[in-house]
Amino acid sequence: MNNTTNIRTGLLFLLVLAAALSRLLPHPYNFTPIGAMGLFGAAYFNRRWLALALPFAAMWISDLILNNVVYAQYYTDFQWFGHSAVYIAFAFIVLLGFALLRRIQGAKVLLASVLGSFIFYAVTNFAVWLGSPIYPQNLSGLLACYAAGLPFYSAELAPPLGFLLNGVLGDLFYCALLFGVFEWAKQRYPVLREA
Repeated sequence: MNNTTNIRTGLLFLLVLAAALSRLLPHPYNFTPIGAMGLFGAAYFNRRWLALALPFAAMWISDLILNNVVYAQYYTDFQWFGHSAVYIAFAFIVLLGFALLRRIQGAKVLLASVLGSFIFYAVTNFAVWLGSPIYPQNLSGLLACYAAGLPFYSAELAPPLGFLLNGVLGDLFYCALLFGVFEWAKQRYPVLREA
């Protein structure tokens, strides 16, 4: 890697890490940067392994802090990883980014952001249902689990706007922030442009 590539890669990682650490700030349920981090990494890192590895590393760092400091009272021992379903959904979102964001265009980022939110919702809610004592392990239980995350569902356990809507809003916000900041920085500092 040359010096320009190192500067670009370093800034990209810092932006992803800052987004990951924003998970430590108070926020509505599921209003997080996870999907945006995956799409941003897929769109801008020159090497695919970096697009997967660096956002994963940033998310892992934030999970270490969240699980062992912020939510420590819920665990009896040290937590090395977050929920596997979140990481699986994240990997699918990165693959979506590889497919849709070869060229950065606002409409494609918007589409990828919304699709990424649905991927995250589908994978994580499926994992909640799988083996859950709350939901019957049949099709009606699975559908009830998915319904619990929708905005119009009014159960006591569901957040006010629903996990799905909060996820869409969070992904849109963080995609606008990450993509917008980096595109602005590229215009201002040519060293950040690809060779």
